[in-house]
Amino acid sequence: MRKLIATALCLAATVTATGCGATVEKPADAESTAVTLTNCGRKVTYDKVPERVVTNDVGITELMFALGLEDRMAGFAMPDDKGDMTGVPWKDGYDRVKWLSKDQLTKENVLDARADLVFAGWNYGFREDSGFTPDALKKLGIPSYVLTESCRNGRTESSRGIMPPLDALYADLTNLGKLFGVEQRAARLIAEFKKEIASVRDKAPASRPKVFLYDSGQDQPFTSGRYAAPEQIISEAGGVNVMHDVQDSWTTVGWESVVERDPDVIVICDYGDVSAEQKKKFLLSYAPLRHVTAVRHKRIFVLDYVDLVESPRNPSAIARLGAYLRTVAEER
Repeated sequence: MRKLIATALCLAATVTATGCGATVEKPADAESTAVTLTNCGRKVTYDKVPERVVTNDVGITELMFALGLEDRMAGFAMPDDKGDMTGVPWKDGYDRVKWLSKDQLTKENVLDARADLVFAGWNYGFREDSGFTPDALKKLGIPSYVLTESCRNGRTESSRGIMPPLDALYADLTNLGKLFGVEQRAARLIAEFKKEIASVRDKAPASRPKVFLYDSGQDQPFTSGRYAAPEQIISEAGGVNVMHDVQDSWTTVGWESVVERDPDVIVICDYGDVSAEQKKKFLLSYAPLRHVTAVRHKRIFVLDYVDLVESPRNPSAIARLGAYLRTVAEER
């Protein structure tokens, strides 16, 4: 995605209890044991447990924090406004781990941090235009792990996503658990997430509202296809993503397709230099959308960027959106 600015919100209490300050369940002789994982459909072997991980972006960084792995980190990169950190379950992680860059990772700050693993994703740090890629890092002797939500799927040169978004979240938590010897903690976290999500799913309205995710853009909207986190955040909350048929993660579509699919609700992704209120004002005043149901009824719901990319905050986002969609279903 474009320059990413996340506003931090608190997770549900179950997540807080699991994600903070636990001791690493380090297996015997972990430092000398190679670990092989499946990442983006490829087998990747890591010769040792990383000790100086560098991460790019808020969701990826908080995956490490949720597993209690801040002691294994050398730093993170993210834009310069993380928002109010007061209620964040992993505030201690942010306090303890060095903030390397207020933009995106570069080879220079990765080398300066003496990183022994870079955890990023395509359009979440990894990018061809600047040459910051897993292959480029490999030539420097630095292994990498690619965020599963961002795995390229081969449908086009840049299209992303190889599995349902929550499966991507669980895959990464499972892989990180195996790599760092915290498999039990990863399994507990996944079980709690699934339980929390199931409780929302059980309350889903029989008549599911249609939902459009609006990230940004006026000439053309930037939105979520079936492989980005909003797909399942919407569906598990009790709605239907109107762009479900788009076989990509984050991508651009045309306004005519939004009008044709007539969403009942528009969810705004809150980040960047354009505020959620400015985005809402645009949507409600944009003439081509005037007959869209969500616009006519002013059904606009806001979630933060970190809620809507793969992150340990996804279950909390599902719960909050689910409550809103139930009120919409009752009104219809």
